Amino acid sequence: MNIDSSVASRLAHWREKPSDMVRELFGVEPDKWQTKALDLFPKSPRMAMKACKGPGKTTVLAWIAWNFLLTRPHPNIAATSISGANLADGLWKEMAKWRNRSPFLQSQFEWTKSRIFAKDHPETWFMSARSYRQDADSEQQANTLAGFHADHILFLIDESGAAPDALMPTAEAAFAGCIEAHIVQAGNPTHLAGPLYRACTIARRLWVVIEITGDPDDPERSPRIPVEYAKEQIEQYGRDHPYVMVNILGKFPPSSMNVLIGPDEVREAMKRVYRANDIAAAAKVIGVDVARFGDDVSVLFPRQGLQAFKPKRHRNIDGVQGAGQVARLWNDWAADAAFVDNTGGYGSSWIDQLLVLGKTPIPVEYAGQAHNPSRYYNKRAEMYFDAVDWIKRGGALPSEEHPGMSELLAALTQTTYTFKGDRFLLEPKDMVKAKLGYSPDDADAFVTTFAEPVTPKPTQRAISRQARADYDPFANSVLHDVVQQSMGSYDAFGGQ
Repeated sequence: MNIDSSVASRLAHWREKPSDMVRELFGVEPDKWQTKALDLFPKSPRMAMKACKGPGKTTVLAWIAWNFLLTRPHPNIAATSISGANLADGLWKEMAKWRNRSPFLQSQFEWTKSRIFAKDHPETWFMSARSYRQDADSEQQANTLAGFHADHILFLIDESGAAPDALMPTAEAAFAGCIEAHIVQAGNPTHLAGPLYRACTIARRLWVVIEITGDPDDPERSPRIPVEYAKEQIEQYGRDHPYVMVNILGKFPPSSMNVLIGPDEVREAMKRVYRANDIAAAAKVIGVDVARFGDDVSVLFPRQGLQAFKPKRHRNIDGVQGAGQVARLWNDWAADAAFVDNTGGYGSSWIDQLLVLGKTPIPVEYAGQAHNPSRYYNKRAEMYFDAVDWIKRGGALPSEEHPGMSELLAALTQTTYTFKGDRFLLEPKDMVKAKLGYSPDDADAFVTTFAEPVTPKPTQRAISRQARADYDPFANSVLHDVVQQSMGSYDAFGGQ
């Protein structure tokens, strides 16, 4: 460490200008926006960094934490994130990284997995890692930052774009009982709620907000986001796409980022209708979701091109019965393929029985590898995103009054996603079930129809009738066809 005359004089200077501490203690030059954030910190009780993905915001939190530990007497720091794992892999690892860069910090501070403390005063001079359980209620979340009593207190919230509002009242209470208190948060603008959103909107007058962008057209952009990458993402998705707005531009999207699709878009799909000749060239596929527990439903969901048809739903059906239902639909509808969810082996008896019946179903492992593993964490995420893209491209769903369709709408619009590295990852099915109050069986069967591309059989299809939103491949009686055609409005779903 470079020291001009004495440690005390440098610490006094670093307290007023933290960016110089970074230069002298760590030997690095902060980016322009990082310098701004660092040097605004001493006079900012509340600071929020609203950022695109990857500009080094967690690094700034670590630098601020080390500055506070070094330049205040007996400080208390509490750090939290959206999960204990995220805190450990993000900010806490970053704290260790910079300690290892400085012999001075190594001589003065001890680092453990849950606490960093001054060797001379471990009880009163420290930084503590705080986390809350994912199923914690608001009261338990509020207690995450409770219990700090010191003259100098700092609260750090990493990934605050997805953090709960319940964290804030306890942190705010510190301003009433100490000489100096700060709250510093950093995150991506993924949600239209929570501490980051509030700091940037409703409570903006109380906060110093640092905005960091990767916009290739902005001269103030972060140099850590490659220009070519940013341009590619904008070209691929458009500047107004939520993914681009959040991860490239660092802006709040018009709706919450981590929801797959909005209810209005799904309801529009439930109003669309395609004529039979519009979809005649497309393959006929069946998605099968096998019930795992007694309150779950086994679902057979047929789809042909841009038209999905009303599903068959069964409770308390075994593999022999289920395979029989699939085989019947397969034959009656002349399907080209059937995909059976075999995650955890639950569909194995259905698959075995279908093989006995001379059918060749395609097993689907939701936890398996996606076709595009660089973009999707697993097969489940890929299928859900493909299904949502299908809806946005004009896909037609059965009308909402059909059994299972309100459940389908809820599951599609309430299933959320995050990122594992650079890949999309859906929240676990058990969490979706807990949120909805039932298993998303209809949605799983529907998205399973997107498991693999299918080529239609090279046979002439006898299609001369009009398809409607409630078209029913289960109704195939010749008499039914004749009667319905004589009425001038053939409804293939209406007879059974």
